Amino acid sequence: MIRPEQIIYDLSVPGRWGYRLPKLDVPEVDPADALPKSMVRKDKPSLPELSEVDVVRHFTRLSRLNYGIDVGFYPLGSCTMKYNPRINEDLATMSPFTDSHPLMEEADASGLIRLYYELGAALCRIVGLPAITLQPAAGAHGEMVGMLMVRAYHL
Repeated sequence: MIRPEQIIYDLSVPGRWGYRLPKLDVPEVDPADALPKSMVRKDKPSLPELSEVDVVRHFTRLSRLNYGIDVGFYPLGSCTMKYNPRINEDLATMSPFTDSHPLMEEADASGLIRLYYELGAALCRIVGLPAITLQPAAGAHGEMVGMLMVRAYHL
């Protein structure tokens, strides 16, 4: 039998600290001077008090309750369950990707545009189609676009 997992607030121990921020090296700003009155908190937030180790162990334990490619075979799934090599995660967090924006200057986006073009061309060669799209998001959105493309091809 699987025991119910406690929420992180249930694990809280008053006075326990996980991390303390270093002293400010910039002038302190009073939130009441910088924000509208309606957005300024009157009371301190009720946050759980845990050590860093307690937090890591709690969320690691929760993550092991999830089923994924790391723990077994799963033949279906359009986005979250498929195999994504770990290097993809490292590449996706590089600043040229995370700092991009749809309204950035074309000259600043030329590397991304080239990457998308070359990826599209490679995918066309792999699947033997004259064109592909990189536009839809994953999951149901991607599946719907795929079905619309199949329908358009056969009409």
